[in-house]
Amino acid sequence: MRLFLIPSLVTLAAFIAAYFWGGFPALFLVGLLAVLETTLSFDNAVVNAKVLQRMSPVWQGRFLTWGILVAVFGTRFIFPILIVAAAAGLSPYAVTLLAFFDPAAYGAELEHAHTAIAAFGSAFLLLVSLKYFLNERKTVHWIKVIERHLSKWGGIEAIEIALVLTILLVCASLMPTEATTLLFAGLIGVVLFIAIEGIAQSFEVEGASVAAASGLALFVYLNVLDSAFSLDGVVGAFAVTNSLPIIIAGLGIGALFVRTFTIALVRAKTLEALPYLEHGAHWAIFGLALAMLANIFVHVPETITGLIGLVFVALAYWSSRREIGLSKK
Repeated sequence: MRLFLIPSLVTLAAFIAAYFWGGFPALFLVGLLAVLETTLSFDNAVVNAKVLQRMSPVWQGRFLTWGILVAVFGTRFIFPILIVAAAAGLSPYAVTLLAFFDPAAYGAELEHAHTAIAAFGSAFLLLVSLKYFLNERKTVHWIKVIERHLSKWGGIEAIEIALVLTILLVCASLMPTEATTLLFAGLIGVVLFIAIEGIAQSFEVEGASVAAASGLALFVYLNVLDSAFSLDGVVGAFAVTNSLPIIIAGLGIGALFVRTFTIALVRAKTLEALPYLEHGAHWAIFGLALAMLANIFVHVPETITGLIGLVFVALAYWSSRREIGLSKK
């Protein structure tokens, strides 16, 4: 419980600041966004926990301290501004002025950049999930009728990359007016995944300096993963309010609790105790990626996107507990 002391104090300070900023309406909106961000990101926490197990305690601490600054100001403020600037053909400075002084116009520009955001996020998340399932060395399967076959296909070199590129090409052909944007943003997601994953794996040997480099690579990977998860949520937050300070405060509180929960999962060795929880999280990521792609063509409500993750993680938890119970008999 001591682990959650600082997030609780930060939340209290943010609530007090929100009240003085805009009274009870601002307080309510900050609380609402914080709850939504926290409850809809359990799958993110589980996948993060798996990566954190490969990091030293020092880098785990940096994930919670330095990482929260990246999550709040990088993922939820700077990164969307850069995407809007690229999509709208404006300078980052001009978009920053919009964000602070004309949040309604900034929200509209962010909505117009939705194709780029969805393509980048879905490409990256598809690779995360497919790399997990398309692994010929994977021996533990949750949804066995599917996962066993996917594992066998993992023997084909870089098959997950070929699948994601094919999906991007099909989506681009269905939306010719946005094809360039979709392909460009999707390819950035693919290249980022390949680069970060490759760097992290190449450093997984003994040696202090190399271990530090590995920790840095995994730290970058986790924050890019967080961006892929959260960018759609940033767009959705503007449907709740146009106030940037409220959005940053609410989503920032949620991000802090999710990261703290991730550390708690690692320290409690929850993934080792619950054999299918990681499977459920990767199925949730796969569902989220497909929902982001579908959202380019038709509106997918945030509640459905969030429920995808909650349902898969809850079912995986139930299956894990059931498996543990059967093994004890």
